[in-house]
Amino acid sequence: MIRRQFIGFVGGAAASCGMLAPLALRAQGTGGTANATTAAPAKTRRIGIIVEGMRSAAYDGFLQGMDALGYISGRDYLIEWRFADGRFLRILESVSELAKLNIDLIFVGSPAIVYPVRQATRTIPIVMGYSVDPVGNGFVSSLAHPGGNITGVASTGEDISAKQFGLLAAMVPDLSRVGLLQNPDSSDAAADLKAAQAAAEAGGLHLVTVDARVARDIEPAFQALAKERVQALKVGSDRFLFSEQQRIADLALKAGLPSIFPERAFVEAGGLMSLSESLKDYYRHAATFVDKIFKGARAGDLAIEQLTLLDLVVNRRTAHALGVALPPQGDFAAYEVIG
Repeated sequence: MIRRQFIGFVGGAAASCGMLAPLALRAQGTGGTANATTAAPAKTRRIGIIVEGMRSAAYDGFLQGMDALGYISGRDYLIEWRFADGRFLRILESVSELAKLNIDLIFVGSPAIVYPVRQATRTIPIVMGYSVDPVGNGFVSSLAHPGGNITGVASTGEDISAKQFGLLAAMVPDLSRVGLLQNPDSSDAAADLKAAQAAAEAGGLHLVTVDARVARDIEPAFQALAKERVQALKVGSDRFLFSEQQRIADLALKAGLPSIFPERAFVEAGGLMSLSESLKDYYRHAATFVDKIFKGARAGDLAIEQLTLLDLVVNRRTAHALGVALPPQGDFAAYEVIG
């Protein structure tokens, strides 16, 4: 979903705004006197955080990362929050506002807004809390030597279908037939299907694919899964399917299908479990880049780190209703049981 958001956001912005010249805004240090009775540094740093939409709990991970490194909010650093509300020009305005505040660094949590922030300033250090293929998307020259004013954390881009099927197999005895509910009109559908087929084949599973483009397709898709006698269900990552999370979760439970989803919201709606990248842990790790820059490193000299950090969320009530045990702990950034 994040990759599609980036492509759509940048494409829409280019169409509406045309070529945008960099503002070439300069980052200047801030003054500020530390309390003489503490061991605080003489300078209180200012961090600008530009949020694409609404602030999510994932940003707490960044604050926790700063705390773990010994930084105290309000003493060692201050945060200036800016909310773009999905508007390209608002991002540029936010960078301009932050530069006037003598900001020391900009933290960006979404790949969709790395491009406009980079267009707005080539001097203020930018730390990416999460990114997808930063070289291919033109953010940096290379992972090892980013150059310019950008560094941070990137996803490895690893497909997690094999891990999802493994979790289902651990909960369903003699699992052999798995359904995949997808929207074939999604921009990533073909690649996701290919990866899921490869993972299913490697795991000795038969994959049954059903499509849902609009709401009226969902119930027939579950009827088709019943005819195919699937024993479990994987739901693809797609905006439309996400909008139908409650209905899909209800139908999966009604059909007695242990299910795995790409987003936590499905589990909150009653789905069995979700496996997704942990933005909170990516953001927590990104704080280490802020620390290095505060200590004098240049953003462009700090190699971008590629990580795979996954969150597993399980609905205990749904597991009980389906008569399945909770999955094993595994190697996850976080394992949470709700319900």
